[in-house]
Amino acid sequence: MIRVLFICHGNICRSPISEFVLKDMVEKLSIADKFDIASAATSTEEIWGGKGNPIYPPAQEVLRAHGIGKTAYTDFSGKRARQVTRRDYEYYDYLLCADTANVRNTMRITGPDYQDKIHLLLDYAGRYGQSIADPWYTGRFDETYRDVCQGCEGFLEYLRQGNRL
Repeated sequence: MIRVLFICHGNICRSPISEFVLKDMVEKLSIADKFDIASAATSTEEIWGGKGNPIYPPAQEVLRAHGIGKTAYTDFSGKRARQVTRRDYEYYDYLLCADTANVRNTMRITGPDYQDKIHLLLDYAGRYGQSIADPWYTGRFDETYRDVCQGCEGFLEYLRQGNRL
């Protein structure tokens, strides 16, 4: 089992888009049974009274525009924001962050990355040190989707080359 946790600031845009894009990709490749994929936030800004907000509506729209959400595996209707935990570090094999602030803030929560699990998603696309475009500020959910797809495709290729798939 390959356990992947995508992380962004609020868990309502970039990380859930990443979660459901990768779920869609592995489902189409008929390898979903080899993965446990989720997403989380470094902040609690989108969590109120113990309940997280749903995926931001424009993020839902970009997923739907690409046919994601139509299967039980990619159904994002129940997704709610949650904060990353120290236990997530032990459970997940890969904690893939949207930007360098997410890397830093994840390590503040989980502790030092002694097992080399925390990385930028776009590093897997050969875009070392680059951030996924943040649509909360840019409004460009299409750019974010494109970045995420590049990162997820690169990540799957990394797994293939390492004989994990």
